[in-house]
Amino acid sequence: MRLGAVVLDSDDSKALADFYQNLLGWTDRANDGEYTYLWSDTSSVRLIFQMDEDYLKPIWPAESERQQQMLHLDFYTDDLEKEIGHAIHCGAELAKEQPSDYWRVLFDPAGHPFCIVKID
Repeated sequence: MRLGAVVLDSDDSKALADFYQNLLGWTDRANDGEYTYLWSDTSSVRLIFQMDEDYLKPIWPAESERQQQMLHLDFYTDDLEKEIGHAIHCGAELAKEQPSDYWRVLFDPAGHPFCIVKID
């Protein structure tokens, strides 16, 4: 068995796919109306964006009785500030709370938190 895809819900799956396509530079894409698929020859994992009319943005950090994150994505880089700037240019929002100097928490346009992590 192997991991094939990560599926992210959104009330605008096409816009969320556009964001990750710009963020990652991935070019291969398909759409069947309900799902938008994104992949690259450089990754064995696909991202799939599922349309959900009742989607609620998650809250991070978690708050009682509010929609909480179910997962988050980590992206590795050797140039943290450059990639944070790129992500913000693509439409990400930097989280107000930052728990570390070695990674940054951001939100995609649908509110899913993701991290950009500095690796050496």
